[in-house]
Amino acid sequence: MSTTAPPVEEQQRPPADRDERVGEHAWLAAFLRRPEVGAAVAALLIFLYFAFTTSAFARPSGASTWVFESSSLAIMAVVVAMLMIGGEFDLSAGAMTGTTGLITGVMMSHWHINVWVSVLTSLVVALCIGFLNGVLVMKTGVPSFIVTLATFFVLRGVNLAGLKAIINQVSVVDFQSASGYSAGNKVFGSYIKVDLSWLPWVDVPGTGILRVYAATWWAIAVVLVATWVLLRTRAGNWIFSAGGAQVSARQVGVPVFRTKVGLFMTTAFGAWIVGMLTLFKTTTAQSTTGVGQEFVYIICAVVGGCLLTGGYGSAVGAAFGALIYGMVHQGIVYHGWDSDWLFSILGAMLLGAVLVNNFVKSRAERLR
Repeated sequence: MSTTAPPVEEQQRPPADRDERVGEHAWLAAFLRRPEVGAAVAALLIFLYFAFTTSAFARPSGASTWVFESSSLAIMAVVVAMLMIGGEFDLSAGAMTGTTGLITGVMMSHWHINVWVSVLTSLVVALCIGFLNGVLVMKTGVPSFIVTLATFFVLRGVNLAGLKAIINQVSVVDFQSASGYSAGNKVFGSYIKVDLSWLPWVDVPGTGILRVYAATWWAIAVVLVATWVLLRTRAGNWIFSAGGAQVSARQVGVPVFRTKVGLFMTTAFGAWIVGMLTLFKTTTAQSTTGVGQEFVYIICAVVGGCLLTGGYGSAVGAAFGALIYGMVHQGIVYHGWDSDWLFSILGAMLLGAVLVNNFVKSRAERLR
């Protein structure tokens, strides 16, 4: 039986390029392209460092502090990360946490209004502020950095001057007697105790109890919902599209206006949650609460893998960024270092995160 050789042109045809998705490095490239990878590794290294260099850090009683701080930061870091993925910034987020706490506190303590009415009123105010921020940014074309910076100064002035005009003080206290306070405290200020005295490194009596505050459960819920929205919904696709290429996204039918206004309102919603958690945890509200924290939220998001240019990031990465900040902040205290160095460390973390993110992305591209 004879066989026929393939045509000459087929013999000389170069082999087709292999699909990059099935290359030998495809899994590694896909792994490195995940925004949260660098933050997860950094969080693990930081935990191990403080755990082995100061015993109080890893004990359950000591962990209760940085877990709570990280949880509160994670809520805002996640919503700020979503806004940054959408290509915008909100510098009023920190002051807004204080505003919501003050509104609720004044209504409960000074006007003796039911807790839930007070809480819902502050939520409506926060959402209105977020809506206004979004509309101003989209309608005027002024950068969100400028618009929300103006909102920050307005809120900061209202928090101070407005509070003094109403109660002639700069802080709100004594609202525990308000109607429904105990129910509100269960939702925002309660905690459960977990006995971990059996752990081998719990060598000091009384340090084996881990307090898990309501903020931790709120943070977990926010991370899960935000991750689902970003990765599994049409709205998530709109967010990435609007942040990565706004003009092109609008041309293919993405509702950019609605998406970005919704993101500003989501940030305001996160600020309301943190405001309530802080209010019921500390049982006080200060006119300066949250001022300056807006930069911490952005740092956590960037450390977690978000790009300042938009279109890239993850909710899980932002949560890891918040965890890193919480561990570093409390680790400095447990180590006995001068806390004045904290902001220098934050600056170094921000620069390092940007450099690492750029390196990881370029490395992943070379492995494709």
